[in-house]
Amino acid sequence: MFVPPATDRPVWRSADEPTLRELSERARATLGTPWPTPLARDFARYFRDGDRDTYEQAIWGRHRRLARAVVLAAATLDPVWLDEVADGVTLFCEQSTWCWPAHDDTFTRHGSVLPTVTDPYVDLGAGEVAADLAWTDHVLGAPLDERFPGLRARIRHEVDRRVLRPFTERRDWHWLGLDGHVHNWNPWIHSNILIATSLLVTSPARREQLTGLVVEGIGRYAAAVPADGAIDEGYHYWWFGALRYLETLERLGRDLDPELIAFPHRVHLGGPWYLNHADGPARPSPHQPWHTLHRLARLAATRDTSATPETSSPARDASAGRDASAARHTSAARDAEAHAAAHRRPGEPVAHESHGLGYLLQAVVDQDWIAAVPAASPLPRDVWFPSTQVLLARPAAGGTAGLTLAVKGGHNGENHNHNDVGSFIVARDGVPVLIDPGRPTYTAQTFGPRRYEIWTMRSTWHNTPSIRGVEQAAGRSFAARDVVADVDAGSLTLDLAGAYPRDDVRRWVRTARLDRTTGTITIRDSWELLPGTGRTVLHLIAAGEVTLTGGGADIGGISVAWGDRPCTVTSRRLDDPLLTDVWGDRLTRLDIDVTTLGPVGTLELTVKERR
Repeated sequence: MFVPPATDRPVWRSADEPTLRELSERARATLGTPWPTPLARDFARYFRDGDRDTYEQAIWGRHRRLARAVVLAAATLDPVWLDEVADGVTLFCEQSTWCWPAHDDTFTRHGSVLPTVTDPYVDLGAGEVAADLAWTDHVLGAPLDERFPGLRARIRHEVDRRVLRPFTERRDWHWLGLDGHVHNWNPWIHSNILIATSLLVTSPARREQLTGLVVEGIGRYAAAVPADGAIDEGYHYWWFGALRYLETLERLGRDLDPELIAFPHRVHLGGPWYLNHADGPARPSPHQPWHTLHRLARLAATRDTSATPETSSPARDASAGRDASAARHTSAARDAEAHAAAHRRPGEPVAHESHGLGYLLQAVVDQDWIAAVPAASPLPRDVWFPSTQVLLARPAAGGTAGLTLAVKGGHNGENHNHNDVGSFIVARDGVPVLIDPGRPTYTAQTFGPRRYEIWTMRSTWHNTPSIRGVEQAAGRSFAARDVVADVDAGSLTLDLAGAYPRDDVRRWVRTARLDRTTGTITIRDSWELLPGTGRTVLHLIAAGEVTLTGGGADIGGISVAWGDRPCTVTSRRLDDPLLTDVWGDRLTRLDIDVTTLGPVGTLELTVKERR
């Protein structure tokens, strides 16, 4: 979306007042105080003790403070806010690196635990600063030229030195996807480079070169996006990958993908809760740039949906197929628009600075979003993503009442992977009860060789079996087999045997089903093992109070029954805010022992509501 400069006073005088008011309150609370300072000791901590969060929080504090000041300066042209902007811009320009310590190759290339200022690394953090400075220059160019001559030249120099030049001169960036592996870094960084290029680069030849490289790079991400619009990294990373990709297409004037735009509402459980796989939380931050989803959905819905021809012929049949496809795309886009509008609260701020400066600027002048009428989230009855083998089934479309089932196949080499092949989630009235815990705060261990020593990443803390004392293994080859979805029946059947590093598991077939007539969920496991020893258990991860009832348990508002199998209970106290903010101070694991059922056996677990 185009954001006019602050000199366009009619636009900025109509900027959203509730947002400006709250931004002003938060900005005045920090005005005159020291800015957050990223320290050398905190950068080095990543290489010493694995802590990356302390340094990153200081960086995000700078981003938020600059975002508040830029919007207030654009809205008011008050010298107080222009001075605050200049301070923030200069601090970023004097920062040794824009790269986050977890991403910088300063240690591997130079043996340093501090930034190597002569060899800048282009990562997510560098792209974010480049885009923020580009937005600042674009919106406040004239006032800054008048009050701080020379500052805009500094912006251009630093963005070129730290991001644009390394992007063109060094082409071994892993996030380019040259090896065929692409993930959220690709569109996240490319989108910010395109913003910096379009707003800061004046040379036509240079703009053409940079834009061409962005188009080439984003094309690799496009090739990896499945036709069903699924994101294996899950809902949380949709905002940092797929959304950035869609925005880049918009800026390039390309067609948008309605299936990809539809992903957020298709994994919505209800209220603040979403189906979480991989490193995403089940209850994400409410501060998402909903206005951007709203705008992109409106654009995608403008496809032609002319009527299907009345008579049949090969040409008309082909046309009918195109029309039906266009109608589905339009419906998906309209549902996405409604889901975004469900988060609009008239009279409340339209955005928050934690979205990022670009999103904040776009929101406060987006009159369509400011005037948007709240809608109901569509909550589709069935969702099936063949590419990731994820099924979501609820009793009926449009509501959260009753039990909702989500189950996944896939493999254990997905982006931000957890070892969770065959795991399932049960929500009651849209709130997860049998759950995926999510992930704790990132450290050096998170993306290192010891990742699967982190308890939240292991299959033992997902709703999966451990077979003869062995849990699932990581890697693409550890995958579900023979996956069959019956979407109308709310059922997914799959063989989990391939997810385990054992030769004695011939099959472990799991069928998860929601019976819409009775409102009951059944999980049926049937296995065939070769002779051997070891304890085999089914893990259930529960949020809420758990009471064993003899052959089952009451958990929150549901009852789970498994018959006469013994069960042990493990209570895990939580101390990481990314987990406690979602689940409270503890989670419970139930281990249902099926060892004595022998090498060939079956267990059926039933889940019902308790009223």
